[in-house]
Amino acid sequence: MVAVGTIPSGEIVGTADERVIMRNVRWDQFEAMVAFRGDASSPRFAYLEGNLEIMSPSRAHVTMKSLIGALVELYAFENGLDFTAVGSWLLKDAPKARGLEPDECYIVGDPNKDRPDLAIEVVWTSGGLDKLEIYRCLGVREVWIVKDGKVTVHRLEGEAYVEIPGSEVFAGIDLELVMRLVDEPTTSAAMRKMRDALRG
Repeated sequence: MVAVGTIPSGEIVGTADERVIMRNVRWDQFEAMVAFRGDASSPRFAYLEGNLEIMSPSRAHVTMKSLIGALVELYAFENGLDFTAVGSWLLKDAPKARGLEPDECYIVGDPNKDRPDLAIEVVWTSGGLDKLEIYRCLGVREVWIVKDGKVTVHRLEGEAYVEIPGSEVFAGIDLELVMRLVDEPTTSAAMRKMRDALRG
């Protein structure tokens, strides 16, 4: 196994993710690393055809993904949507040599599905593996990429993702509002404003 780089220093402490990419990693080695980490929330792993990303998210990254998750769940609850939050569920497929842990992911309807309907990826620090390619082969219906204050929504159509203007899994959610609310000082303040907006 060869480690090929980490995120350079120079960022304000606590704002940059720490990431290492390793090449020529066998699938069994990937699974052994995941097993060794156990139930800890960090580091997080992504695997793509022998390339392994090991990432320790910054506090800012974790805060944003958790806040977005809270707003999504509030929206779903207020609108009577039947959903299950499954967090950073490890998704993997050994024959396709792909696996990863989303920032947040959700099942809509039957909670026993073997794949989430929605995965959310916060791109806080540049670099890393192509997560959409991993999700594509894992068959995740919809992926949100959160980057530079915006959300792009990607729907799986056949063998490719197509960018669409809004979510179909959580239809009607105002993603521009969600991204404005991530600047609130606390999660509770953001949730109160989201609730007020939803209730009109």
